[in-house]
Amino acid sequence: MMQSDSVPSDAVGRRIACRDEYGTVRFVGKVTSAPEIWLGVEWDNPERGKHNGTHEGVHYFQCSHPTGGSFIRPQKINFGVDFLLALKDRYGQEGNQGIQDCRSNPLHWCKKPIEFLGSRDAEVKQRWFDALLVVSVRECLVSHVIEEDEISNVCPNIVELDLSRNLLASWEKVAQITRHLRNLEHLDLSQNKLMLLSNPVSLSDAFANLKALAIQYNGLTWAQVLECAPMWPVLERAHLSSNAISVLERPVGVLQNLTLLDLSSNLLAGADQLVHIAYLPRLEQLILSNTGLTSLYFDDIQPDGKTAMFPKLTFLAIDKNRISEFSTVNELNKLQNLEQLKFTDYAMVECEKNAKTVRQLIIAKLGGLKVLNRTEISTDERKGAELDYRKKYGKDWLKAGGSRDPAKNRPDKEFCAEHPRYQVLIEMYGAPEEAEMEQQKLFALKDQLLVLSIKCPDNPDQKLLEKKLPESMIIQKVRGLLHRLLRVPGAELKLTYISSKMDMEIEMDNDLKPLSFYSIESGDCILVRW
Repeated sequence: MMQSDSVPSDAVGRRIACRDEYGTVRFVGKVTSAPEIWLGVEWDNPERGKHNGTHEGVHYFQCSHPTGGSFIRPQKINFGVDFLLALKDRYGQEGNQGIQDCRSNPLHWCKKPIEFLGSRDAEVKQRWFDALLVVSVRECLVSHVIEEDEISNVCPNIVELDLSRNLLASWEKVAQITRHLRNLEHLDLSQNKLMLLSNPVSLSDAFANLKALAIQYNGLTWAQVLECAPMWPVLERAHLSSNAISVLERPVGVLQNLTLLDLSSNLLAGADQLVHIAYLPRLEQLILSNTGLTSLYFDDIQPDGKTAMFPKLTFLAIDKNRISEFSTVNELNKLQNLEQLKFTDYAMVECEKNAKTVRQLIIAKLGGLKVLNRTEISTDERKGAELDYRKKYGKDWLKAGGSRDPAKNRPDKEFCAEHPRYQVLIEMYGAPEEAEMEQQKLFALKDQLLVLSIKCPDNPDQKLLEKKLPESMIIQKVRGLLHRLLRVPGAELKLTYISSKMDMEIEMDNDLKPLSFYSIESGDCILVRW
């Protein structure tokens, strides 16, 4: 991996590395008042550059960022290495130097390093490379391949290949590698700036069996993804997070085999963009985490109906967004097959005051949901959530025109839009009685006070205390109370609690959050240390 002082004839457009910084060569030639050859580089990190390609009033090359460019001497940069050289360097050097794992650590057998010895050296080496199924040459400065045909001789059985954060400049360079890996199914090309093709389908033979592709942090738009898609005829899983995807278009004749699509950490223009991918016929998993969404809606059907959009979708991730209304949860009930939902960081907690209550409401509103935030919903949890929901909104139902007499049970459209599953719950459990609704009110008032024990595990002489605290009490005030009780400065106190339902210690480290934020319940124990 030695750096070369010479400049390749195709240097413009090539990817380069200089120490830990990566960039693209935009200019090769002489610069005003300097007789030597210089390279004009557009850096991936604009802070590494100095200008936009203009120097002393002369414009040499174009940069997308005003400070993304600079000039550098050829001997200071690395144009990259051959794929097979990087592979052999990482998984086993020539000669009697042993072989290494993907982290460059020697592989051992019975505590001894594995070495290639004797006359069968070449044969043993070849068997080792033949056995490689999962290969990572991440950050190995791979930029090209010298002997393409040798790839199928050296490592023909690779199934999963990580080429992320290398110096590959185009899809043609990638294809020169993958074309000779006929078993390749998983490919990671993240953090490579790849030039697009005029005729992508011409490279489809190089990705003929590719089922999973990661292209993350590559700066791609959705239009560019669709432009490249003819290269991947059987692709099933597309990981496209952290790109420049904002506006979506409907895939026509491409991506029809997708079962998983990850668009996380792309700032989408709005929820209306999702209709463009809503009819992918096999899509089962959709990841929309941290995409700036404030709502979701499926307006092709009435509130209590099932949408034709996302017909096969079973898993949806919409966490780390700005969704604050339960109307979005109502919309999710329109999905035909939704079973798993990832929806943490509820903005609705601010109005409900309790993350556990929000969980119960989501469960009650989504009848087919089986897993919420990676936690399975038990039969008892679902029944409890639905019964509480039925009681919680019983009075609103009656005011809206609901009735215990089935013949007169006609709640208005506004109530049905806000609570589309309520009528189903009435059919399942019957209408709530007046006494149940009054009991629910009493429980709500009672539950505002938490009966908690307070223990100092590092001070066994301190007696166990028991206190009734309002669930709305913020941690800062809890510190103040403990300061008075224990005569220890509140700022020095470290607070955690152990749930009575599971043996796990949970830290309470945000002074401005109420007790309810941490889902603490009556019977739990606060642990105080200083």
